[in-house]
Amino acid sequence: MKASVKSNDIVAVVLKGVPLIGRLLSLKGSKAVVSFGGQRRDQDLPLRELVAVDHVSDQPLPTPEEVSEVMPDSKTAAEAWWILAADAEAMQQNQTLTELTDLLKANVDTPDIAATWSWLHGDQPWFRWRRDQSISVVPLDEIQRQRKLQKQHRLAEEHSRRQIAVLAPSSPLTAEQLEKLDSEWTERLDRLVDRARDDASNLKDDPDLALWAKEFSLTPDQGTLRQWCIQRGLLDPHQPRALQSSVWSKTFAVELENEAQQLILSAAHPQPGDDDRLDLCHLATYTLDDAGTREIDDGVSLDDQNGDVWIWVHIADPARLIPPGSPLDQEARRRATSLYLADGVLPMLPLSLAAGPLSLRAGQRTAAVSVAVRLDSAGAIADRRIARSWVRPRYGLTYADGDELIELAPPGDETLADLSQLMQLRSRWRRQQGALMFDRMEGRFRRHEGELSLQLVEPSPARLMVSEAMLLMGAVVADFGCQNSLALPFRSQPPAELPSQAELDQLPEGPARDAAIKRCLSRGVQGTQPMAHFSLGLAAYVQATSPIRRYADLASHRQIIAQLEGASPLSEPEVGELIDDLDDPLRQSIQISREDQRHWQQVWFAQHQDQRWDAEFLRWLRPQDGLALVHLAELAMDVVGRVDQANPNPGDRMTLTVKLADPDRGELQLQLT
Repeated sequence: MKASVKSNDIVAVVLKGVPLIGRLLSLKGSKAVVSFGGQRRDQDLPLRELVAVDHVSDQPLPTPEEVSEVMPDSKTAAEAWWILAADAEAMQQNQTLTELTDLLKANVDTPDIAATWSWLHGDQPWFRWRRDQSISVVPLDEIQRQRKLQKQHRLAEEHSRRQIAVLAPSSPLTAEQLEKLDSEWTERLDRLVDRARDDASNLKDDPDLALWAKEFSLTPDQGTLRQWCIQRGLLDPHQPRALQSSVWSKTFAVELENEAQQLILSAAHPQPGDDDRLDLCHLATYTLDDAGTREIDDGVSLDDQNGDVWIWVHIADPARLIPPGSPLDQEARRRATSLYLADGVLPMLPLSLAAGPLSLRAGQRTAAVSVAVRLDSAGAIADRRIARSWVRPRYGLTYADGDELIELAPPGDETLADLSQLMQLRSRWRRQQGALMFDRMEGRFRRHEGELSLQLVEPSPARLMVSEAMLLMGAVVADFGCQNSLALPFRSQPPAELPSQAELDQLPEGPARDAAIKRCLSRGVQGTQPMAHFSLGLAAYVQATSPIRRYADLASHRQIIAQLEGASPLSEPEVGELIDDLDDPLRQSIQISREDQRHWQQVWFAQHQDQRWDAEFLRWLRPQDGLALVHLAELAMDVVGRVDQANPNPGDRMTLTVKLADPDRGELQLQLT
């Protein structure tokens, strides 16, 4: 405050952002007590914040309502500005609050001064309050700049309102509506959808989300954001979140489909090495798969040669058509595996090729890599051979068909029954080597034509026979690699310290006992050196039975073929590099598959909100939170639920109910009593 003030003087002040006129009641050193009109209390304010007003009045101070009634109008303000702006000398001289009030109002009563003071600090372009407690006239060019900026800001706000209006309805957006969004809003929307997909998004620190939260009343949590996107058709509620950014999110490029078509055409023509293949088309070869399976990797046969029974395992030979390093091969390596979801398969290779000439189709002469094995009386491998071959599967069966043939063993078609017996012998041998058998029913959700169903996969004789035959093939390939110092992607599992037999005997046989054992097992690993696989009971093991669906299996085939034909296989460092390249997509495929099944589990429980299930307690996951793992025999799967019982024991029977199931928000809460 420049001028000295005394009691009863009128002063101006900006109090908490509000411009006010008050009356000075008393002085207290560097502070003053000021009263205001209306309901405001007297305030102790620093003198430096007060503006002396050259005005004396004994009238009561105006209330805010009285001030608003006498505010300067825009026309009078513009005229006052022109009067001062037209006079160069006046432009150089600053005005006092009283002088400006006189110019604007032609009256200098206390309400008028208060109105001018309030108007001066409002949204007006003509005059500016200065730090020296005077008022200057704003130059014309600055006013024009401000008006231009205000117009731009107004147009931007109007544009934003139009963009927001497109997204406001909580219904699926049409292509025409999305075309109304400009590039900036399209990018914002894309970022929002990405955050809705990404579980790891830190939404609280997201600057974009503040805009959406304000305009659409969103709370910054994953579930709300995801639901908002689903309502507008921006997210498929059933698509795993991790799938979108994965290698399986896009279909095969046109160039790759064209390459696949060229390979399909070339399949009927001779390829290098075809003349040296072993012709096994005379064998009664069976393929067994789930109904609807299109990629048929494997088949089995029996061959009785002078009393020696040979088990044949035939695996499709995609290496015949797909050259290493070709664009299609590189894409298969990027994908690493076919991805199986409830809705179907996202293949490693185009299905036209994988389900076409590469598959072991009934009645079709097809290239294969075949392994012949003769077992001894205990089930150990007594002799074996590997060859590139020609096979002609005679029967393409479902597992149900296979079970029937094994059970009935019709005269003249006892092959599968005999194979089943041999594979049981082999299974017993592995068990003697320490193999662990978890042959129990498994539940998996499937969806066909929009209908969700639960598939219960039983360890039937046909499935167990095929599974054991594939393990036999893996053992033979691993042994072949060891004997020939051949680098292969060996799979192994470190030994584990299992619960004692006495401890296991205290648990009921079934899921509870299996869970206690599985909890002790280490994760399987893949490397270039052969090591024992603990739970399989094998000294060495290589997966080599699905080269159409797993790239590591295709690589194993190429190594075997190179060894058989005297070519140069990949070195151990090269195979190690391949294993490293496949690690990320393989981990991602497991994550996506689990997320997919977890989602459909939420959908299933949402559809069965009122149902109760019998559950078997397996073990605690987070006892401090009451979270436990339980087994539902009806669904043949393990689920996580909250237990309200103090100390259940493994094997205890419980009742499971659905407390909350919201698939759109990704939430499921199961209660166990």
